Amino acid sequence: MRNWAVFFLAALGTFIIDQGIKELFLEGYQWQSRCLSLELHLNRGVAFSLFAFLGSWLKWLQLLLVGGLFLFFLREGWIRRHAFALGLLLGAAAGNLWDRFAHGAVVDYVYWHCGFDFAVFNYADVMIDLSIAWLLWSGWREHRRSRG
Repeated sequence: MRNWAVFFLAALGTFIIDQGIKELFLEGYQWQSRCLSLELHLNRGVAFSLFAFLGSWLKWLQLLLVGGLFLFFLREGWIRRHAFALGLLLGAAAGNLWDRFAHGAVVDYVYWHCGFDFAVFNYADVMIDLSIAWLLWSGWREHRRSRG
């Protein structure tokens, strides 16, 4: 039961923080520096605007993907073993998915442009990357422990 509480609190907290930050940018907040711009960008695709050509179908495909992953994690017992990381992942995915239904695109706002142009991203994207790295690291540690 404790793992489920951790999972749901991490997911809910990530979603609330993500949507709170995005609301600032939807209301017009922006900040510029030589290397970093914090400004509203609406991404109609996924990473690097890929698959934008799918239009409104993209949100439904992502909903199926997120739902399918959640069912897989549930069936395989991953939530018991990786409650916090999967909570971060689900909360972040839900935040970006919510954007697609509420705004027709993902709300991005962090743009690095010093030396090279990097993709514009948001808090949820960082939490997705962090949770995937955490899961990979945990899997590597479990594999090493099982080998000897």
